[in-house]
Amino acid sequence: MRDSTMDNNDKSKKQAMKQLRAERKEMIKAASARMKIQKKKIEAIKEQLNNGERTIPEVAEATGLEPAEVLWFVAALKKYGEVVEGEKDGSFFRYQLAAGLSRAE
Repeated sequence: MRDSTMDNNDKSKKQAMKQLRAERKEMIKAASARMKIQKKKIEAIKEQLNNGERTIPEVAEATGLEPAEVLWFVAALKKYGEVVEGEKDGSFFRYQLAAGLSRAE
């Protein structure tokens, strides 16, 4: 009896998850598309930083992204240790990939 109750519980949970996925299918698809675009932007930024130290405006110009967007991504990469801040160059700091993340190594 206990096993049949657990089986019914599992079936109803699976049914609920299946229904939820169906209801949110378009939202999941849109979020996946945004993630794909975001990953491309991050790769473009990392590619620029892999070529040497760059300021935010230099990366923005090279990638064609808005400086505010580049700053946002670089700040996030810095937070997670993928980018390090270097010396200040005029009004801007220079950034580079953290040691061990550079593709040249």
